[in-house]
Amino acid sequence: MGRNLRTIDWNVTAMYRNLGTIDWTVAEMGRNLRTIDWDSSFWVFQYLFAYYGSMSFVGRTYFMLRSIQLIYYPLLATVGVPVNLLTIVILSRGKCGLSKCVTRYLVSMAAADLLVIIIDLLLRQIPIIYRSQFTFLDHFPVCNIHAVLLYAVTDCSVWFTVTFTFDRFVAICCQKLKTNYCTKKTAALVLGTASVLSCLKNIFWYFVFEGQYLLSNNPWFCFAVTGVSTSPVWAVIELLHYILTPCVPFILIAFLNVFTVRHILVASRARRRLRGHSSGESTRDPEMESRRKSMILLFVISGNFIVLWVVFMLYSINRRLLYLDSSSVILHPLVQELGFMLQLLSCCTNTCIYAVTQAKFREQLKNVVKYPFTVIVKFIK
Repeated sequence: MGRNLRTIDWNVTAMYRNLGTIDWTVAEMGRNLRTIDWDSSFWVFQYLFAYYGSMSFVGRTYFMLRSIQLIYYPLLATVGVPVNLLTIVILSRGKCGLSKCVTRYLVSMAAADLLVIIIDLLLRQIPIIYRSQFTFLDHFPVCNIHAVLLYAVTDCSVWFTVTFTFDRFVAICCQKLKTNYCTKKTAALVLGTASVLSCLKNIFWYFVFEGQYLLSNNPWFCFAVTGVSTSPVWAVIELLHYILTPCVPFILIAFLNVFTVRHILVASRARRRLRGHSSGESTRDPEMESRRKSMILLFVISGNFIVLWVVFMLYSINRRLLYLDSSSVILHPLVQELGFMLQLLSCCTNTCIYAVTQAKFREQLKNVVKYPFTVIVKFIK
């Protein structure tokens, strides 16, 4: 009975709030699922095909997403690991025309994304969707340690984006501070501090969870310690966790980008007026072109982060507010599944962003990809 009380998911939340009439007919699904082979990783296909006609549109969409995950997550892992490794190698060579300070931030972001893919995607999401193939995890009571590492590297991935955004804000808007702040040494200090604070912030998960894996498709993938899930104290702590990551980063990135855009627009108008009075001077302005490229890189990275994280953030906060009895809205599990998928996708998109916005990065990427084939050809000759 104690074990059952610690198995928390969205159904328990709905029961807790006495909302048993959710759109996709949970009760009917519960009766029908008795006929499904739960040992199979593809039970969602079976259920979707067997009961498609009796399901609502939202219910169909939910099971379609669960079906897509069976292919999406392994494919994302197959692409994400080598892509981030390539990014780290290319940027570390320092031949992309970026400053050492910017390079350090981007390499750290790629390394954090790689760790998220390994710890979250490979060691959590894939074992959940292929549960019958990962039953051996029941014999390794390390889920609480896994949770601390998972949330720590996720925080690092998020806050590295914030620190990079602030660095570019200083470089563009604060010329007096730029010389002392935008350095390789300062970048190392800032990134190291963010890493240590992220680890310290997430130690509490070790005491929230047990060592045994629950492997349930919700934010809590470990069995919870008795009383934690319904404790107001732990509920507030968890809510603060989601506010600090990623709510606060959302706000900081938005404000920094607004101030950066305002400064660039004002500076651009002033330079155009000054250059307009100069006769016979080339219309090409290297300084403004450099600022424009920095602005594009900054906005695409931060915008990508906000768009791909917002769904997961809304679901996580809403879920915890339900336990605090502070929300009258229950988001469908469809939102949770979409949030997980988009959040993990954000760990694989920065390389594409660099390739699209940075010509020298594209050139280095081509060289790295062609290098093994060049070596093989030389060896054959």
